[in-house]
Amino acid sequence: MKRGMLRAYSAGFTALSRVADVVLVIGGGMLAYALRFRRVPDALPLSYVAVIVIAALLAALLFPLLGVYRSWRARGLRAPAGQVLLGWIAVFVLILLMLVLVKENDLLSRWWMGLWFLSTAAALLLLRVGIYTLLHALRARGYNLRKAVIVGCGAQAQALLHRARDPAWAGFEVAAVFDPGMDACEVGGVAAQPLDGLGAYVADNAIDEVWISLPLAQSALLEPVLAQLRNSTANVRYVPDMFGLFLLNHGVTEVLATPMLDLTATPMQGFNRAFKRAEDVLLSLLILLLISPLLLTIALAVKLTSRGPVLYRQSRLTWSGKEFHMLKFRSMPVDAEQNSGAVWANMNDGRATRVGSFLRRTSLDELPQFINVLKGDMSIVGPRPERPVFVEQFKDQIPGYMQKHMVKAGITGWAQVNGWRGNSDLGQRIEHDLYYIEHWSLAFDLRIIALTLVRGFVNKNAY
Repeated sequence: MKRGMLRAYSAGFTALSRVADVVLVIGGGMLAYALRFRRVPDALPLSYVAVIVIAALLAALLFPLLGVYRSWRARGLRAPAGQVLLGWIAVFVLILLMLVLVKENDLLSRWWMGLWFLSTAAALLLLRVGIYTLLHALRARGYNLRKAVIVGCGAQAQALLHRARDPAWAGFEVAAVFDPGMDACEVGGVAAQPLDGLGAYVADNAIDEVWISLPLAQSALLEPVLAQLRNSTANVRYVPDMFGLFLLNHGVTEVLATPMLDLTATPMQGFNRAFKRAEDVLLSLLILLLISPLLLTIALAVKLTSRGPVLYRQSRLTWSGKEFHMLKFRSMPVDAEQNSGAVWANMNDGRATRVGSFLRRTSLDELPQFINVLKGDMSIVGPRPERPVFVEQFKDQIPGYMQKHMVKAGITGWAQVNGWRGNSDLGQRIEHDLYYIEHWSLAFDLRIIALTLVRGFVNKNAY
């Protein structure tokens, strides 16, 4: 096999992947039918055929839009696996909505639908695992590598070289490092070459990628670097060395037809925002429907054991620092904070009523917040909201504290499922909240919801 063969036929491999996914969607439907009805039919009923064909067409249309066929290089297995699973979930949800709208949801076997979803999801994931394993093995033997050079000697350049050498990120070979005009330096043991030789080196050594990694303070050096590459056909990428800066959800956004480098930005924009809202509305409606008997029981218990309203409305801050009234089942007497003012909850807090103490320990007092989710004040998953008085206290004490307000506040979150809730290390809580914002995805939300259910609502810091 020639070392450049995979790259030369990459478009063909992508087309083949698209065809394979459509075949798996169709094959999954046929396999599910055979498993459900325990026979291999000569021909599937027309209703089943129609649904399978529509799903295959939706997959062919939606998968590319969701980035399923984006290059895997240097992204690992997690990204393509997550994207194809998200794509298949989107296709399946659209199929279910279509069946409800045409009032044909009782026409198909629910067991068949479930088996089809699971078998196709498994097949799509296994295909990615197989391709990833094959590509990883080939690249480890030197096939399909892209040759890169690094311009820069800072911490970012060091990190790039380290990742390129890591087998988990196989796919690039750093051929040389160039000094962008600073003192003589080396990166990862590789001595930097003079900048004036960059253009000739890139042309003579069939370099695919040039990574320019300069501190923002030295961005003026970018012009002579680009002058060296004016006749090159290599991909030239600017990777500003921003080590030491506090960044959140950084990337590149086009605003007014101008590419802008995001240093701190919310992930809830455009499609992401609409998708997150749809997730919140659908899940909160379903959950409220399921727990309505429990809500009624708790409401009666609160009302019968202490005087005052069933629900307690407390001012909290959510997305963009907007104030809203968060709903909870009342767990304290109505005048509990009349003399003390706002008090941070602690283990020895004796203000809770008998029923209220149980509700706090089990987190059942938080259930009315699904109404806040429906109203749009909160999300099911996100950083826990805090009272304005405490936000003022913590925003200058905890690094990055205000950045947690770049998404809607949540009922549960990455910090909570990892044990950082209540009167725990606030720095750790914020660190986990910012990690969630940086890595947000539908799959991450579903993982947090599942962990909340598995690990339960009881916690040593819940009181």
